[in-house]
Amino acid sequence: MNIARYQSLVFDCDGVILNSNFLKIEAYFATAKNFGANDQQAQALVDYHIKLGGISRFVKFEYFLTDILQRPASRKDVDFLLADFGREVRKRLSTCEIAPGLPALREQTSSSNWLVISGGDQEELRAIFADRGILDLFDGGIFGSPDNKDQILARELATGNIRQPALFMGDSRYDHESSTRAGLDFVFMHAWTDFPEWESYTQQHGIRVVAQLEQLIPAA
Repeated sequence: MNIARYQSLVFDCDGVILNSNFLKIEAYFATAKNFGANDQQAQALVDYHIKLGGISRFVKFEYFLTDILQRPASRKDVDFLLADFGREVRKRLSTCEIAPGLPALREQTSSSNWLVISGGDQEELRAIFADRGILDLFDGGIFGSPDNKDQILARELATGNIRQPALFMGDSRYDHESSTRAGLDFVFMHAWTDFPEWESYTQQHGIRVVAQLEQLIPAA
């Protein structure tokens, strides 16, 4: 594909830029256990997280409280879970693998606007990207929860920050669905995905698939 023709490139974070999907799974399990859940309840949260893909952690922890633990989703409990999960995530994402070829892809698409649109916490993402030395690659900004991907895409399109034609690079059903609703082209990254049915889903919908970002670097 001719990636250089796109005016804006939009990246999911987990499983696309960072090899962090399975670390996030570990973090959800640890957070549930820290809250007092048993192994079965912690695994139920993990299963819900995997099922929902890139949906905000706010939604997942509300479900954890109301549907798994059968208790009210008080603001105090949600805030505790969010803070604890943030600590568990930062511990893991400070050293996880960064997608090979990211600087080379930036160099080859220098006229494109780069954005991150993730289900992860926005301030947490910006801090992690700064710590990992990749913040400046994304001149269009890094965006995440509490806004969901549909809201962010609509807003950034409306302000002109995402310019068409635009390409979204993701690794989940929600990435594909939200980018399609917003009118962006889409390519699925499979090397680090935690979406169990990704092969059948991408075949069913005729989605272009590549393993990692480095495969999109234009040939010299």
